[in-house]
Amino acid sequence: MFRSLRYIRTMIITVFAISLAASFAAIGPVGLSPKDEGPSLKGATDWLNARPLDLTALRGKVVLIDFWTYTCINWRRTLPYIREWASKYKDQGLVVIGVHTPEFSFEERTENIKKAMKQMGIDYPVAIDTDYDIWESFQNRYWPALYLINANGVIRYQKFGEGDYYESELMIQKLLKENSAQNVPTTTVNVKPEGFEAAADWRTVKSPENYLGYGNTQGFASASGIIADKRMLYAVPAKLELNQWALSGEWIIEKEKVVLSGKEGKLVYRFHARDVNLIMGLAGKGTALKFHILIDGKAPGSAHGLDIDADGNGTITEPRMYQLIRQQDTIIDREFEIEFFDPKVEIYDFTFG
Repeated sequence: MFRSLRYIRTMIITVFAISLAASFAAIGPVGLSPKDEGPSLKGATDWLNARPLDLTALRGKVVLIDFWTYTCINWRRTLPYIREWASKYKDQGLVVIGVHTPEFSFEERTENIKKAMKQMGIDYPVAIDTDYDIWESFQNRYWPALYLINANGVIRYQKFGEGDYYESELMIQKLLKENSAQNVPTTTVNVKPEGFEAAADWRTVKSPENYLGYGNTQGFASASGIIADKRMLYAVPAKLELNQWALSGEWIIEKEKVVLSGKEGKLVYRFHARDVNLIMGLAGKGTALKFHILIDGKAPGSAHGLDIDADGNGTITEPRMYQLIRQQDTIIDREFEIEFFDPKVEIYDFTFG
C-alpha cells in the first residue's frame, strides 16, 4: 500500500525537529478508559512471535510500544536498545511490543517482515499494522516512535526519532518501580552498536533522506525532468550540485520508486555523509541482480559498505535497505554512482548517516 500522504521519517538533528518532538512529548497522558478507548492494538492484521495481545488485558504490566518499519535506518539504529530492554526487564514486568507499520508496498508482505525479524534478532511480539489502524489509534506520525504505558494503561512517555536512550531507560525503571516490581536494575544498558545499527555521524551529515519516486523526491537533475509513469531515456548532466541526482538509461519514474526498464542503467548522486544507504528490490520474483558502485569514478576500496566489496560489486537479493558506503576518511562532497546490468531493478529511497 502506497499512501498518498507520506509519513516522513524523523531525523531529529535540527532545533526545529527537537522542538517538535518536545512539543509532542508535552501532550498530556492518554488514558485507556472504556469511554475513550484511545490507543489500541485491535487493528493488527497479524501477529508474530505471540498470540494477539490487547492493551486492556496487559493492565498491571508496563508496556513499551515501538513503531517501526524494517527498511527505516532511523529505527534500525534504535533497535539494539529495544532488544536489550526487552531482555533486561522482562522478569520485572516489561512487555515490549513492536508495531510494524509499512512505508513501502513490499513492507506489507508478512514473509518479508518475518525474514527481517530473523536477520535482526527480534524475538519479542510484533503486531502487523498493514492498514495503519494501530498507528492512527496512537495518532502516531513517526518512525521510530516509542511509547511507554504504565500499569494503569496510561501513556507516560513518548519519544520520536533516535537518541535519548538513557532518559528512556530511566523512565522504564521508574514505571516498573511504581508498579512495585522487584529487583529493578539501577544501571542502564551498555550498547555498542555495529554494522547497520551503528549511530550516524551527525556532525558530517549534509545530505537528507531522499525518496526517488515522483511523489516525494527532491534534486532530480536529468535535463528532461521527471516524466511520470512512462518509459523514458534519461541522461546524467555534466555536473551535479550537492544533493542532486540523475539517471542514465531507460527508466520509469513511478510515484513510489524508479524502475529500470532498459537492459542497463545508472543512478548518480552527489552527497555529503559518512554512510550511503539505498532501499532497493526486484520487480516480481526472480533471480538476484548484480550492481556496481563507484565513488568519484573509482572503486570504493575501504569506503565500501556492508553490502558491497572493495571493488564496488554487490547483489540485490530481496527488497530491503542496502548499506553501500561507509567512509573511513575525511567526509567531503562525493559523487556516488551505481550501475545495474538487468532490467526490473526497483529503487526507492536514499538515506545517509
